[in-house]
Amino acid sequence: KKSDLSLKPVKFGFALCNITTLNHTGNGSGNCQPQTLDDILFRLLGPRRSPFFLPVTLTYILIFITGVMGNLLTCTVITKHRKMRTPTNLYLFSLAISDLLVLLFGMPLEIYDLWQNYPFPFGESVCYFKIFLFETVCFASVLNVTVLSVERYVAVVHPLKTRYAITNKHAQRVIGGVWVVSLVCAIPNTSLHGLHYYYLPEKVLESATCNLLKPQWIYNLVIQVTTVLFYFVPMTVISGLYLVIGLRLGREQRQQGTKLGKNCSENTSWRIQVESGRRRQVTKMLAVVVLVFAICWAPFHIDRLLWSFITQWTDHMHNVFEYVHLLSGVLFYLSSAVNPIIYNLLSSRFRERFFELMCSRVDGNTSRNSSPPSCKRPSFPKGPAAITSNIQAAAAGPHPSVIFSRKWEF
Repeated sequence: KKSDLSLKPVKFGFALCNITTLNHTGNGSGNCQPQTLDDILFRLLGPRRSPFFLPVTLTYILIFITGVMGNLLTCTVITKHRKMRTPTNLYLFSLAISDLLVLLFGMPLEIYDLWQNYPFPFGESVCYFKIFLFETVCFASVLNVTVLSVERYVAVVHPLKTRYAITNKHAQRVIGGVWVVSLVCAIPNTSLHGLHYYYLPEKVLESATCNLLKPQWIYNLVIQVTTVLFYFVPMTVISGLYLVIGLRLGREQRQQGTKLGKNCSENTSWRIQVESGRRRQVTKMLAVVVLVFAICWAPFHIDRLLWSFITQWTDHMHNVFEYVHLLSGVLFYLSSAVNPIIYNLLSSRFRERFFELMCSRVDGNTSRNSSPPSCKRPSFPKGPAAITSNIQAAAAGPHPSVIFSRKWEF
């Protein structure tokens, strides 16, 4: 009994000695010679260890260390500092959780597969968990990025709705819905997989792989539908949203130049600059997050679509697929590690909180307001995003524009 389905294309253009045709003396019909079990499994499943094991594993380890540290810092900063618990940051917190899940639980299994492609020793439950985890994280990540973009669109284009549409409670409900939808949508593909064995003619335990068991056309349909619904549609919607956001911010910047040219107090000018600068900073950073996400996840979906559409594999197509598969794996995990780096580069507030947290851990000082002599706070570039506290201190009483600008604290 041979499997006609596999997660990766396997070349079957070879002649295997039919074990059942061998007589008791070990001689078979024709020129067929007995082969060892390892030889047969090598022809069926390929080498046990990936030829790219060492370079890919070293890359994965670097991504693992960077990603786990960065995402843990992100989660700690958001939970520790009350001012960082904004709706935008709650979505980033949810995204960091999904990244941690795939790094802590998915990457070790991936590295093991590179080291020993077969047999899969962890049992059927771990096989289901592996598929379910990757599918859930795939859906949760793109949905988190989508709702984050919608939140930015509402905040920029419809600012009057922010008081009731952009709140922490609303963000928590949306995040809960995102994870419920992701968990439910991960079930179909998970149910198609399980432990697969070859029979030669008896069941060969050494051939166990976590693989596709159901008919190929069902898998193809699931992959094609989920790729459209959870990549192409969200990326199209997000691109449209950021196009509108960019046009709106450009128009506001031109109008702001006209307003600043008129008679207005120094505090009023600063408030306008702070609000506009904070808005542009947050939107720019989130746009970079979305762009990096789209680039990192494109090979992953190309990999799945190739496998779902191609039915006749040539040697050239097989080689191309192998490289696409390796690239998609590296970029898939890289997307889980790169976000904290983006926050640190493009958000002065995140950068400052990261630095404070790391200093407090190094020097054993958990105080927010005091910096030890051995860990001086870096000087950040001054501008609208850096003078918010000065404006609020100088303002005589709460001003509507200052209160509104707190929506953009990041």
